[in-house]
Amino acid sequence: MKTVVVNDHSFAYFPKKWKCCIGTGRLGLALQKEYVDHLARLQKELNFQYIRGHGLLHDDIGIYRERKRADGTVEPFYNFTYIDRIFDTFLELNIRPFVEIGFMPKLLASGEQTIFDWQGNVTPPKDYDQWKQLIQAVISHFIDRYGVEEVTKWPFEIWNEPNLINFWQHADKKEYFKLYKITARAIKEVHPYIQVGGPAICGGSDEWITDFLQFCHKEEVPVDFVSRHAYTSAKPHKVTPDYYYQELYENTHMLDELKNVKELIQQSPFPNLPFHITEYNTSYSPINPVHDTVLNAAYLARILSEAGDIVDSFSYWTFSDVFEEAGVPTAPFHGGFGLIALHGIAKPTYHLFSFFNQLGEQLLYRDSQMVVTKKQDGSIQLVVWNLIMEKGEGLEQTVQIELPTQSDAVFIKRKTIDETNGNPWRVWKEMGRPRFPKKNEIDTLQEVAQPLIRTERRDGLSRTLKLELTLSKNEVSLVEVFPIIDETNTYPGLDDRLIPSY
Repeated sequence: MKTVVVNDHSFAYFPKKWKCCIGTGRLGLALQKEYVDHLARLQKELNFQYIRGHGLLHDDIGIYRERKRADGTVEPFYNFTYIDRIFDTFLELNIRPFVEIGFMPKLLASGEQTIFDWQGNVTPPKDYDQWKQLIQAVISHFIDRYGVEEVTKWPFEIWNEPNLINFWQHADKKEYFKLYKITARAIKEVHPYIQVGGPAICGGSDEWITDFLQFCHKEEVPVDFVSRHAYTSAKPHKVTPDYYYQELYENTHMLDELKNVKELIQQSPFPNLPFHITEYNTSYSPINPVHDTVLNAAYLARILSEAGDIVDSFSYWTFSDVFEEAGVPTAPFHGGFGLIALHGIAKPTYHLFSFFNQLGEQLLYRDSQMVVTKKQDGSIQLVVWNLIMEKGEGLEQTVQIELPTQSDAVFIKRKTIDETNGNPWRVWKEMGRPRFPKKNEIDTLQEVAQPLIRTERRDGLSRTLKLELTLSKNEVSLVEVFPIIDETNTYPGLDDRLIPSY
């Protein structure tokens, strides 16, 4: 049995940098009702600060258009109808855009290479002067509509994963640096205080970080932050029409990657630049069933606990399974990235975020499987997890935790997700994996998506509360301890013994 003794003498601060930003699919999805419903729930319950997604300049939003003049010449026409609707929705839900600039409008593209089912063009502009005019028109419109004080709070990230040939034609580093330079300077010409950054690469090419910052220094190109993505899955060992199967590295792999990139930034000409992880998850595939499991939540718990010590923000990819990179989802549990499955069903990882959202500001204790905090009202919160990567049943672990208390009576609340509780994926399998579930099946899946809640009262404490928690396979639990102000004696004549059966 593991024993942990916690004292309240720590004055460390627990940063909730995991909630600085959340990812979404392409921005055009925000025109769908279910998407907005999911985002409204997310903001009501978790309240993220920023949202980042692809496709600002994709043709489904239609910002860049061309029209013929009376004399037959062609001129650009900028249409902001849909992007206004999308950003208005975000701001009404108290979340700001973390703006990713991409992909290339078809009419401006130099080639026909695209990515995803929705065909995001990944080629450079055929005319960089027209590209610059487009960027400045977009930034100017945002300032005109939302005000300079608001827009200068939005980070602008230039492109997405240009180190991959799928996302940037030939993964041409020199061409990306050219795109970045022209775009960053164009934005700063509109207003010098707007934040610009990149290179938004995925893992495996961190030399891009060094080269990018050296380029910005040598060419005197503006850069206000560094961005990168982080996933922890190996290459697939089986791919089917519906699913993509991958093994996962240890979750410390991601933490080590973040530390390494942080060192690269510190060794660069810009050692104090903010460092944002604008995408992270276990698998990088939108059809990997691991995303639907309790394992996904237990695996990411340590990353939520510790990554905030390294980076300035890290953005989970994504909040919703309203997502179409691999086409329209064909089942409620299809391995999508989202915290919320189709039909508004909360996945286990959603509850992981909810549990972390209840943590306090004062960090009392932390190790590889738990974090303990305290709030100003004297209550104590801890999240504890039992990550099991191996197959099999049983695999329980018991942990004894001694917590400080300033009250002789406390109320204890424990919320749990594990392989049995808060696991709608398990119930969906028991139903026979219906692709298009009926209303009563959806109701059941929503019901079983809730965590198990247990409560108890402890009396006669002497400044120490001893908790013994037995954690099942891949369990994640939130335990909250509140001092009791007992008002029982304010009910004259109270006698529960007079109630039948009690």
